[in-house]
Amino acid sequence: EIRELCLISEDEDTVLVRAGAGESWHGLVEYALDQGLSGLENLSLIPGTVGAAPLQNIGAYGAELRDTFETLEALETATGQLRTFSLAECGFGYRESVFKSTLKNQFIVTSVVLRLHRRARPNVGYGAIRTTLQDLGIEGEPTPRHISEAVVRIRRSKLPDPAEIGNAGSFFKNPELSPQKYDALKTRFPDLPGYPVPGGVKIPAAWLIEQCGWKGLRRGPHGVHDQQALVLVNHGGAQGQDIRDLAYEIIASVRAKFGVELHPEVNII
Repeated sequence: EIRELCLISEDEDTVLVRAGAGESWHGLVEYALDQGLSGLENLSLIPGTVGAAPLQNIGAYGAELRDTFETLEALETATGQLRTFSLAECGFGYRESVFKSTLKNQFIVTSVVLRLHRRARPNVGYGAIRTTLQDLGIEGEPTPRHISEAVVRIRRSKLPDPAEIGNAGSFFKNPELSPQKYDALKTRFPDLPGYPVPGGVKIPAAWLIEQCGWKGLRRGPHGVHDQQALVLVNHGGAQGQDIRDLAYEIIASVRAKFGVELHPEVNII
């Protein structure tokens, strides 16, 4: 494990933080908050390590890794040489990077450098964050710590703890449709949610899965979580193939009902 958390440069507002790939992601978030830094609070409590974060440009509650990303170092497996990757070279997209596509299995991330800020930049565009801040009695402009507390509360209410119930978090990506396809589906399904994105409309995969009757379904030791339809769970004893087969069934049923193709967010080995 490569463990390191340190400030490597700073000015009046901007601070560059380097984190070793073996550090826990939430540990990095807590470190940033303890240093009075803003930028990672919306990504609180995401399970996994710092080194895994760039592989799919982790994101949640209106933020993504690429929003604060500066560079990373990675070991090329074929040569044993270290290489530095810039933001552009990582090819970040929605849960995507070159490390999941053209450079898959060719590099091992060793460290990540992030650009954080001393002046808070509250990102409360996600409705559940605003509601939870109100529930916590926080008025006025929230601090990064306040936002982190709200995100932690939301995640714990919706997502099972992997230490207690086996899961990989959100299993599917939210599909993006053309405006024309979204409008056509909206005509057939008036309650279909949608959120504008550049060039189209993003729709929640969880809503599609729930409409197909999967939410809370259990098949022996595995099934779909009863609080979040995006999460496939292993209650103990299920094999990887069981989860994979269930995922393919869900994909097929969503395709049949809505004509929309779901794609896994997780890496299936």
